[in-house]
Amino acid sequence: SLVFLGSHDSFSFYIDEASPVGPEQPETVQNFVSVFGTVAKKLMRKWLATQTMNFTSQLGAGIRYFDLRISTKPRDPDNELYFAHGLFSAKVKEGLEEINAFLTEHPKEVVFLDFNHFYGMQKCHHEKLVQMLKDTYGNKMCPAIFAHEVSLQYLWEKEHQVLVFYHSPVAVEVAFLWPGQMMPAPWANTTDTEKLIQFLQASITERRKKGSFFVSQVVLTPKASTVVKGVASGLRETITERALPAMMEWVRTQKAGESGVNIITADFVELGDFISTVIKLNYSLGEGEDDTT
Repeated sequence: SLVFLGSHDSFSFYIDEASPVGPEQPETVQNFVSVFGTVAKKLMRKWLATQTMNFTSQLGAGIRYFDLRISTKPRDPDNELYFAHGLFSAKVKEGLEEINAFLTEHPKEVVFLDFNHFYGMQKCHHEKLVQMLKDTYGNKMCPAIFAHEVSLQYLWEKEHQVLVFYHSPVAVEVAFLWPGQMMPAPWANTTDTEKLIQFLQASITERRKKGSFFVSQVVLTPKASTVVKGVASGLRETITERALPAMMEWVRTQKAGESGVNIITADFVELGDFISTVIKLNYSLGEGEDDTT
């Protein structure tokens, strides 16, 4: 069982400060922005951008799992779909095409697209997104089967390069959408590194009982008080860099294989040697072991 590398809030490198605040943000944030306008959005960006690399750079660096949150914009006449994380990001269509260009150039590469939050989306928006996936990836998408049947060999033979996970009942009706429960990504929701590591360890123990893929989120979440204290410096400097050594130590001690980690995601994936450390975990798989994803 291989270990794959993922990015948390994958599309947040492009946050549009000119856009309205996303519909999922609490009323306090909406009010803050309505009073302080652009200044508030600039500060929000520092706390909402969890990545600095665009999709092509993330793919080039080894990221193969993308954590995607999709939203409509209020009163948008074009009914366009956007990536969202607090503020709106780029159009979904452009991001999907960017990933497709990489896959066409690298026919043996496989990516996981995890659509796990939807904001302001009606049935027609889901239909639009499903059609967009069809138009962009076509037969590159692997129909949903049992997770343990998916090996790299299988995907290469069938020329499949994309597994789409869709956390909405819509998934049941579409052959190439894998149900969201086949990609659990438990979230520690803590600023405490020690608690995060205990949580990750406990989650791994649970992991293979489920017979699904599994995401370990090496991610610390700021509380409101943390944001106020570090308001001008942002997520990267206030939390992620400070906690990096302890988080890296946990990653280094993990094992690939049936009872080990499967997909590891982080904020600012380029920090430290996160990418090379995760990729190295695969070297521990013996020659004879299987390469199930």
